[in-house]
Amino acid sequence: MDFDALDHERYMERALELAREAADRGDEPFGSLLVRDGEVVMEARNAVSTADDLRRHPELTLAQRAASEFTPAECAETVMYTSTEPCPMCSGGIHIAGLGAVVYSVSAERAGELTGGDLAVPSTEILDRGRRDVEVVGPVLPEAGADVHRDYW
Repeated sequence: MDFDALDHERYMERALELAREAADRGDEPFGSLLVRDGEVVMEARNAVSTADDLRRHPELTLAQRAASEFTPAECAETVMYTSTEPCPMCSGGIHIAGLGAVVYSVSAERAGELTGGDLAVPSTEILDRGRRDVEVVGPVLPEAGADVHRDYW
């Protein structure tokens, strides 16, 4: 994977669009997508409220789908772009799925400040452990990501 050649801002703009779409339909503003070989291969929006399922974070949804639809080698070549740094649950799913990297817009700490939440655990606490590390990059377009949260909360 030529991670440095990817247009992080372009993919992050799409993740932020997905987050706004989630908010527009009544879910909290989180959106994510998977990129492999420079192509978007999957997208997801938060659906916790509309699906009445606390597992429907977009990051966990995509990690589960990637693990079941891609080979381990394909997962390792896949980058997740997500509007907000993944929570501990989602980070665990990303690690287990074996995704190659995560790029986020709003850090967990900043998201906690913007939402009044208290679960500001950096994803690296989970993704930089075990038999292989998952590269974590961010923030990318942090002010645009913060705007999505400010508009919702």
